[in-house]
Amino acid sequence: MEHTTLTPVFVGLRLALHGLIGGITGVVLVRALLNPGPATGGIVVAAVVLLGVYLAGALVVRWDGDRRRHLGRVWLLALTASWSALFWCTPEAAYLVFPLYFLHLHLWSPRVGVAAVAFLALVTVVGAGVRFGWNVGAVVGPVIGALVAVLVGWGYRSLAREAAEREALMAELLATQTRLAATERQTGVLAERGRLAREIHDTVAQGLSSIQMLLHAAERADPEGPGVEHVRLARTTAAANLADTRRFIRELTPPALDDQGLAGALRRLAATQWSTPRVLVRVIAPTEHADWPMDVQTAVLRIAQGAVGNALRHADATAVVVELSGDATRLQMIVTDDGCGFDVEDQVRRQSVGATDSFGLTAIRDRVGQFGGRLRVVSSPGGGTTVAVDLPLSSPATAP
Repeated sequence: MEHTTLTPVFVGLRLALHGLIGGITGVVLVRALLNPGPATGGIVVAAVVLLGVYLAGALVVRWDGDRRRHLGRVWLLALTASWSALFWCTPEAAYLVFPLYFLHLHLWSPRVGVAAVAFLALVTVVGAGVRFGWNVGAVVGPVIGALVAVLVGWGYRSLAREAAEREALMAELLATQTRLAATERQTGVLAERGRLAREIHDTVAQGLSSIQMLLHAAERADPEGPGVEHVRLARTTAAANLADTRRFIRELTPPALDDQGLAGALRRLAATQWSTPRVLVRVIAPTEHADWPMDVQTAVLRIAQGAVGNALRHADATAVVVELSGDATRLQMIVTDDGCGFDVEDQVRRQSVGATDSFGLTAIRDRVGQFGGRLRVVSSPGGGTTVAVDLPLSSPATAP
C-alpha cells in the first residue's frame, strides 16, 4: 500500500478486520472443542479451512494491477463459501458475516458491493431461521450490521479518495515550488548577466573605444612620426580588445533581448515562431529601444511567451495582438486574442484545488508578483482573452 498521511488509519482498519475474523473464528473453535457434539468435527474442519483461505489472501496482495483485483475476488468467493460451510454447522459463525460485509464492499464496485452485502444479510437471516430457529435477534442483527457496514464502507471510500486527492495536490504543490525556484534562479542569472553586460558596455567597452579614437587621432596628427608604428599597434590592439569585449557583452545578454531589446525580441518571435498561416500575431511597441532594466525585460518576454503560447495552444485563436508601452517608472504589456476564451474564476478555482494540469496563468501570476506588479485577466467563453501586465520599474525586486 502506497504511504499517505492516512496510512495509519487504513492500517488500523485492516488490523481490526484481521483481529475480528481471527477472534470470532477462534471463539467458534474453542467453544466447539469445549462442548463436543455431533457437529464438532465439521466445525473444526470448516473453521480451519476458513482460516487457511483467509491467510491465503496474503499471497493475493503480492500481485499487482488487474491480476490482483481478479484474484482477490476469486479469493473472496472462496472465503464466503468456507464461511457458509461453517455457518451451516454452528449459528455462532453468523457473527463472521460482519467482517465479510467490509471485504465485499472493498473488493467489488460500490453497487455490486452493496448488493453482495444485502445478499449476505438475507442468507444469514434465512439460514439462521431455517437451520436454528427464528428469533428477533437473528433478523435484526445481520440487517443492522449490513447497514453499519455500508455506511462505514462509504466513509472508508471517501477517506481514501480524499487522501489520494491530498497527495496529488501535495505533489503538484511540490512540483510548482520546484518550477518556481528554477524560474527564480533563471531570472536571477539573466538579471545578473544583463547587469554585467551593461557595466562592461558602459566602462570597459567605452574606455577601449575612446582609446582607439585617441590613438587614431594621434596617428593622423603625425603619420610619419618615430613612434607611429607603436601607435598603430596600440590602436589595432585596442580595436581587437574592443571586439572581444563586445562579443562578451553579446554572450552575457540574453539572446532574445540583444540588438533591439524587448520590442525587437517580441517582433522576432512574432515573425519567426508565433505567426502561422492560421494565426497572425502582431506586436505594437515603441520603435526606439527603451532602456528598461534587463531583468524586467526578461520577465515581460517570458510572460508574453506564456500568454501567446496559451492563446495558440488552448484558445484556438486566429489573431493575437501584443501591445507594449511604458516610461521610466512603469512597463505595461497587453496580450489580446480572439480565441474561445474561458471562465477565469472557474480556472482559478480548479488550479487552487489541483484539478487541472495547466500552469500558464499560475506561472504568469507568480512572475508578476515577483516584481510587485499587477495582473489582470479578462475572458469569457467565446469572448476571447485579454492579459494585461503592469510592472513598476522602481520596486525592490527590480532594483540593481
